[in-house]
Amino acid sequence: MKRMTQWFAALCLALMASVALADDLLKPFVLASKGPGDQAAKVEEVKKALTAHGFQVVGAYSPYANTTIIAVTNDELKRTAAQSEHGGFGAAMRVAVVKVGDEVQVSYTNPPYWAHAYRMKGDLKNVAAALEKALGRVEEFGAKGLSASKLRKYHYMVGMEYFDEPSVLAEYKSYEDGVRTVEANLAKGVAGVTKVYRIDIPGKQETVFGVAMKGNTEADKYMDDKYIMSEIDFKDVKSAAHLPYEILVSGNKAYALYARFRIAISFPDLSMMGKNSFMNIMKSPEAIRKALTQAAGGTVEEVKF
Repeated sequence: MKRMTQWFAALCLALMASVALADDLLKPFVLASKGPGDQAAKVEEVKKALTAHGFQVVGAYSPYANTTIIAVTNDELKRTAAQSEHGGFGAAMRVAVVKVGDEVQVSYTNPPYWAHAYRMKGDLKNVAAALEKALGRVEEFGAKGLSASKLRKYHYMVGMEYFDEPSVLAEYKSYEDGVRTVEANLAKGVAGVTKVYRIDIPGKQETVFGVAMKGNTEADKYMDDKYIMSEIDFKDVKSAAHLPYEILVSGNKAYALYARFRIAISFPDLSMMGKNSFMNIMKSPEAIRKALTQAAGGTVEEVKF
């Protein structure tokens, strides 16, 4: 009986440890709510709730029908972004309002997941708490889950890029020249790339632009937001908060996270081959790089990645 009691106690401890380990796994998105409603009305409701809880709405766009992405920041996000190299990539959180059938889904990027994925100094748990108060929290979704340590050294597979291997899109005479160039080109819609938001990182020569990408011809479809998401965002709960992409002007250079990292970190469980797989968007990483290079004022042939 004593041995049986000891065995049972050991089993309970093991189960508790496995549950604790599961709780430590992070997923890229948080489902805030879902239910019947009007998509446009929900967008306005979400914006008001975010503002009421200390967030600044810096931009919004609808990349395709029944979907609106809202980009937000706050003082903690900007302060944390300023503390690490290329932390500007994490200066915004993204909120998606999507009409799926008869229900409206509200979801957002999970701050601790992205803090670790972008190697920021801090876990942004206060930002997560503020988003939960503003919008709610049903569950994390979008992956089986990754630990903080794995996120900080993440790449999809051997030979693919890490966070610290971004594409260098362009080089400028100065930081100010770079920001002016990107602003002007996004206003013109160069290469089908336009501005969704801009955030200046405090105390640094660093600015992040959230950008929409629209292919205007069949040949350009591989960089198009709608096309890419139609291939990979196929589950019942949508991961639309993957969008938009970013251009980061840091110092006298412009950077973008290479798509084999930037897409994979949002969809780490996506299959390499088969239906709804990376194989279906195999041409997208280079198409995105080229479009963002042109938007940043760089020369495609000379880009290093």
